[in-house]
Amino acid sequence: MHTDGDLTYEIIIGCEIHCELLTKTKAFCSCENRYGGLPNTRVCPVCLGLPGAMPVVGREYVEFGAIAGFALGCEVSRFTKFDRKHYFYPDLVKGYQITQYDLPLCTNGQVLINLASQDETPRFKKVRIERIHLEEDVGKSLHIEGAHSYIDYNRSGVPLIEIVSKPDMSSPEEAALFMQTIRETLKYIGATDGNLEEGSMRCDANINLKVIENGKEWRTPISEIKNMNSFKAIRDACTYEVGRQLAEFRTDRQNFSQGFKVTMGWDDAKGETVVQRTKNSFIDYRFVVEPDIKPFTLSDSFIETARSKVGELPQPKRDRFRKEYGLSDFDVNTLTTERSLADWFEQAAKASRDPKKVANWVLAEVLAVLNERNISLDELKITPAHIASLVDTVVSGAISSKQAKDVFAEMLETGDMPEAIVKKHGMEQVSDTSLIEAIVAEVFAANPAALDDYRKGKTNVVGWLTGQVMKASKGKANPGTATALVQKRLAELK
Repeated sequence: MHTDGDLTYEIIIGCEIHCELLTKTKAFCSCENRYGGLPNTRVCPVCLGLPGAMPVVGREYVEFGAIAGFALGCEVSRFTKFDRKHYFYPDLVKGYQITQYDLPLCTNGQVLINLASQDETPRFKKVRIERIHLEEDVGKSLHIEGAHSYIDYNRSGVPLIEIVSKPDMSSPEEAALFMQTIRETLKYIGATDGNLEEGSMRCDANINLKVIENGKEWRTPISEIKNMNSFKAIRDACTYEVGRQLAEFRTDRQNFSQGFKVTMGWDDAKGETVVQRTKNSFIDYRFVVEPDIKPFTLSDSFIETARSKVGELPQPKRDRFRKEYGLSDFDVNTLTTERSLADWFEQAAKASRDPKKVANWVLAEVLAVLNERNISLDELKITPAHIASLVDTVVSGAISSKQAKDVFAEMLETGDMPEAIVKKHGMEQVSDTSLIEAIVAEVFAANPAALDDYRKGKTNVVGWLTGQVMKASKGKANPGTATALVQKRLAELK
């Protein structure tokens, strides 16, 4: 509960997320499903809604929907159908949208959103999912300021799922976390690229308040804020709308609390919501069963194949990484931001003697290279095997950590394995105690003044002498062994 002066109120938010799927073709035709391109070049009679064109349901489309349902904890219906939702808008070329109404593919799911910050112990809240249904996307209106508007139908017929939550979120931050969790999960299973800037995912937030004043409870009308495509927009829009609804309630609580649902847009430049239309009566979408697509039953094998393709989801993977590899919350959260990164790390970790050091190298060095060069893991010349081998070479004492940085840099440029680079440059570290003792003896004999300083209490001489040993060995002496032998010989001086 929140307070505002003499008012106590609760924020109630439910979200509807539209997510484009990564199928090869559109939902009901064989046109390529790809973002962008020359307008109106990836279209056919089906996605243009021309008379006589017959839609055919893509198997991959339904399978992706089922995989998404399982990933989000839903029940996947074996019997389902498509419906027509009628409304008129320029980018809806047919005058209706093929969607699902009363028999959605998926129902009764849930996700856990983590309310803790990245370096804190996870703190979860359950958000229920009412349904996930299949539908097609519409075209895109292009507006030229002060001139004309155009319509690009390349997006028309692109396969979508709509994920409808229960009104379980109680803050703008939770609404943003919900979309963030949905995006992360669906990217993990390969159902979407999750590109928010390209509109692959859009969120509608339904928000209203339960206000208590002097023991009396009021409900403000629901505002539906449409088509937000960033986590920041969701937070900012819901935050603004809370303030707007409180202000209107204070002005005219009697009439405002009895108002109708309002559809809003978010003006990011002005930082405010804008009324688009008021739903003062039920909008008659005239839902009818899609006559060109028969209701269908999914086989047990289809269902089980979809279930098997979900794989390990982000949170279970984080829990396992924490337990198996002894990593911190911050480390596992970073390593599991993308499935490709998590898989890359784990391949290296399983091939190495020291998975924790592998994690350090991936986090500190590999990710830095990706960010600096703005490239993906696939574009690196090195593989998980390179990192595993490099870590093991250091752990074995063959090279020092400082030398490993030089080896890493050369690996990035040549793609050569660490062993080959170490051998090529004669970098093998000397760990033979008798050899290092001989070098220490030479260094001590050549630097009597330093020994006198040590006898007088100057302890920094230890580091300097060790440095001289490393220099005399051309950097090949094992630093730990060299330090220990220098300290041992100095102790004998006393």
